[in-house]
Amino acid sequence: MAKYLAQIIILGSQAIGRAFAKALKQEIAASQEAARRSGGGRNGEKRAEVNARTGMTLEEAKQILNLGDLDNIEQINRNYEHLFAANEKSKGGSFYLQSKVFRAKERIDQELKYVLKDKMPESEEKTSRQQ
Repeated sequence: MAKYLAQIIILGSQAIGRAFAKALKQEIAASQEAARRSGGGRNGEKRAEVNARTGMTLEEAKQILNLGDLDNIEQINRNYEHLFAANEKSKGGSFYLQSKVFRAKERIDQELKYVLKDKMPESEEKTSRQQ
């Protein structure tokens, strides 16, 4: 009887050990993927700060405003205006959705400001080299 009890305990602890190791590997992989997506390093810190401030990631903001990339500012403004107007409370829209559209535009504006800020020193550096 004691022999069987010992075997059950050993098999149970092995199964729990394997499950814990698998969960740990998955958590490490998810953490690495999150770091890769956020840009890692200094860029990741800035993006994480903006994400926390606006309460939304850049990917979420792009999905809300139905955007593929951030190259066309006119398209961004057109989509924003349409969705904001479509969700007017006086027209039977939802204030919640309207606020999500506003926050998405705010997050994209922050990203554009960040991208333009990074490009400015490069252009200034090129002009100083030419002189």
